[in-house]
This record gives sequence, C-alpha cells and structure tokens, in this order.
Amino acid sequence: MKNELNRNSLLKHDLPAGLVVFLVALPLCLGVALASNAPRLGGIIAGVVGGCVIAALSNSPISVSGPAAGLAVIVATSIHRLGSYRAFLAAVVLAGIMQIGLGLLRAGAVGDYVPNSVLKGMLAGIGLVIILKQIPHALGYDLAAFGDMGFLEAGRSNTFQSIVSATSLFAAITTVAARPMP
Repeated sequence: MKNELNRNSLLKHDLPAGLVVFLVALPLCLGVALASNAPRLGGIIAGVVGGCVIAALSNSPISVSGPAAGLAVIVATSIHRLGSYRAFLAAVVLAGIMQIGLGLLRAGAVGDYVPNSVLKGMLAGIGLVIILKQIPHALGYDLAAFGDMGFLEAGRSNTFQSIVSATSLFAAITTVAARPMP
C-alpha cells in the first residue's frame, strides 16, 4: 500500500515539478553548452536528466537539481583536457556511477567536513572569471573567441589586457561621439 502511495505521489507531484525545473533551467542548460563549446543537444539532455529523471529517482520532498553558471568553466576545461567531447561524456558517466555508489554507501556525510568558505571561494572564483571575461564583450571589444574561459588568450594577451584594450576602445568611441558637430 505504501509503495503504491509513493508511485501516486511521484506521478502527481514529482514529475510535474521536475518538468517545471527542466523548463526553467533549459536556457541555462543551453547557455552552459554554448559557453563550453559542447553540442546544444547535450545541454537539453542534461536539463531533462537534472529536472525530470532526478525528480523521479530522488524520493526526496525537497530535491531540486539543475545547472549552475560555474559549470561552463568546468565543462569547457574538462573537454579541453580530455581531448574530446566523447571522452568528456565517458568521464561524466563514470562520475555518475561513482556518485550512485557513494550514495548507496551513505558517504554524503563527508561533505560536512568541507568548510563552507572553500565552497564559497570556489564559486566566487568561477563567478569572477565569468565577469572578467564578459567585460570586453560588453564594451564592444570582441577579438577573443566567445566562450573562451582561459586567462591566456590568442595573440599572447591575457584577460586583463583585453579589458584595458576594451576600455581604451570604449573611451575613444565615447570621446568621438561626445564631440560637438561642426
């Protein structure tokens, strides 16, 4: 009887909630795929798995799973270091199998020993990289490839040099635009 109630709850509450999570997260899933040079279909599949599949399997009343903007840096770096998107997918499958195994062993309590400041520092660092990489684009200086999250850029420059160049270009354009007409 209890098992039947869980299935009814799943169909009545969890799957619609998971579908909403998927639909809300879909633009971010596609953005992470775009920023990391991964196929867009991979972003859609990640959204379906994170929203609908996790909702169906979690058996938790407060489980929400979805993308984070910091994933773009992690995915792009992983694809680059592993050499191909297929190798990245194999690594994700292996990591998923390891997570399931650790979940069955109830090893999640180890996370309680990671200081909160470490997690916040990692997320702040990822956010800082994303912000710094977008400043030149926001100012109209689009020489670097979109989605390139490396500090060193093509042409032996780096992110800070691009920001200075973008600021100089923006200042020149606004100075010319602000001149009175003759």
